[in-house]
Amino acid sequence: MIMYLLMGLTAAVVSYSATWGARVIGNRLELHAPIRSRDMHSTPVSRLGGVAIFLGVLVALIVASQSFFVKDIYRNNFSPWGVLAGATLIVVVGIADDLLDIRWWVKLIGQSAAALVVALWGVRMTVIPFVPEPIFVHSEPLSIVLTAGLIVTTMNAFNFIDGLDGLAAGVAIIGGSAFFFTAYWVHRNAVLLDYSDLATLLTAVVVGSCIGFLPHNWFPSKIFMGDSGAMLLGLLMASAGIVSTGQITSGLYDRANGISTVIPILLPFAVLFLPLLDLGLAVVRRTARGRSPWSADRGHLHHKLLDIGYSHRTAVILMYLWTVVLSFGGLAFAVFPWHVVLAVDIFATLVMGLVTAWPYLRRHSDQSPA
Repeated sequence: MIMYLLMGLTAAVVSYSATWGARVIGNRLELHAPIRSRDMHSTPVSRLGGVAIFLGVLVALIVASQSFFVKDIYRNNFSPWGVLAGATLIVVVGIADDLLDIRWWVKLIGQSAAALVVALWGVRMTVIPFVPEPIFVHSEPLSIVLTAGLIVTTMNAFNFIDGLDGLAAGVAIIGGSAFFFTAYWVHRNAVLLDYSDLATLLTAVVVGSCIGFLPHNWFPSKIFMGDSGAMLLGLLMASAGIVSTGQITSGLYDRANGISTVIPILLPFAVLFLPLLDLGLAVVRRTARGRSPWSADRGHLHHKLLDIGYSHRTAVILMYLWTVVLSFGGLAFAVFPWHVVLAVDIFATLVMGLVTAWPYLRRHSDQSPA
């Protein structure tokens, strides 16, 4: 645990310091994207925050490769470097989009290229999580396509949810923490000669980098992570999820105090539920209107919260609470009896649903005749 936390702390310190530099450079060189109608800010703000997050990830992963215990992850394993290579490429694509506002199809090509780098030289999906039995992927080309598709989807999900100050970074911190504790707990309680794990390391580094960035990005934001940061988070979270689901058939989760193999299936979806839901709704909404799924609009979940009466900060905190319920509600299945967890999760979801809809319900109640 200590080494993972040290890697996370390294990422946080580097990210926090690099964000100062990104703010200064961005403001002095006026590296600001044009203010669009869907944007929530009215003054130019630098979008180089993703570079600072990436530097935190980069330094932490390099330090990890030379550090006690976690360096075992790199022994005869090119996967960490493959993930880092894909991350580097997607940050370059993101910077181009942040500064030049490139066409959606050009960005999609860049996303696909970065995802293919990860699939070819990093991690790869060999098992499709399914209940009651996982589905094995024996075809290498199919495995590469599935891996790349999942990574591209997750990158766009994080990109879509990055619409309010501190939202994407906070969601990544909360969801990544739940993912980290599950991956660490499973490995620590299993009968293994080597407890080091790439998924645990990636989530520790993601959480650390976002913790370092969030103070600069909290409302009112002094810098944005931009597409470079949002897509980077999606790529790293998807890679961690692919690593964990690939361990289902190893018997690792069964050996860890009899933990059900449903946990590595459930948790990645629970952690990424809000970004994926927002992505799915956006695709349906835009295609129903005859528009491209990648065209921008002002209909995301966070926009809806603002429309029904929530303030900027309150909307972000509400999204945080939803992420806590979903991600740690999934984590709880690994620790407590499933029927108790299910009952608590249902109750928490109902309460959160009522709280979320309360301004809307109150306004319509006041407008109804006596």
